[in-house]
Amino acid sequence: MQIGISTASLFPRYATEDALKKIMRSGADCAEVFFSTFYEYRPEFSKSFARDVKSFSVNSVHANSVNFEGNFFNPSRRVRGDGFYWLDQLCRSAQLLGCKNYTFHGFHRIASGGGRDNFDELASKLSEAAYFAQSYGVNLCLENVFWSLYNRPGVFGELKARIPVLQGVFDIKQARRSHYPYQAYLKDMSGSIAYVHLSDVDQNGKICLPGEGLYDFEEIFKMLKEEGFGGNVLVEVYDGNYQSEEQLFRSVQYLKELAYKIF
Repeated sequence: MQIGISTASLFPRYATEDALKKIMRSGADCAEVFFSTFYEYRPEFSKSFARDVKSFSVNSVHANSVNFEGNFFNPSRRVRGDGFYWLDQLCRSAQLLGCKNYTFHGFHRIASGGGRDNFDELASKLSEAAYFAQSYGVNLCLENVFWSLYNRPGVFGELKARIPVLQGVFDIKQARRSHYPYQAYLKDMSGSIAYVHLSDVDQNGKICLPGEGLYDFEEIFKMLKEEGFGGNVLVEVYDGNYQSEEQLFRSVQYLKELAYKIF
């Protein structure tokens, strides 16, 4: 298991490529490269710094999902085509960075919570994107985002049954925002959790760094182990959730020590 940081944790204080270089020097084992806009999706952007990160592990790439991920579920072939154009760009960028995972949200739901989904129809659209990414050696990994496709426990299991190559990303802050217990998401993705996004929450309900809040990460790591998890863990917080970069890097060390103990 590797413990790393998402470049989203350093946005917008650093440009994406500079955030990645900062993470490389932090003591983290790996990183997620969170591309912030269309300009950064193109392989020409990744090529400009790919040589610098050749000896480092890029666990996953991430896009600003509202830019194009909803396109895959549109009835218009032309609209879906634009989605595949940008997925091609992202997958080629991932290849340049030696990365095999793409964190995927999907379409933006109007509201979170329960609902009735036509999983056959959703899976038919999502499988096209998943197998397209597979052709580049990239796994499409669906994250439990409360305002997006995977907005409640059970959605992943239904889609996975129809798309065997689909992988999951467990995000603890998104589980909390969905008002479903995070344990339900771990069960839903059991055996298919590709990697994990971790943050913590303080007594006022504000996001903070792992180890600085209320979550029992020893218990969480034990549950992950029970569910067959063998992937990487990434700290993903936002710029206003901590004071100093040293804090961020200390959180990585805290998780490293815990992972060594549990795994």
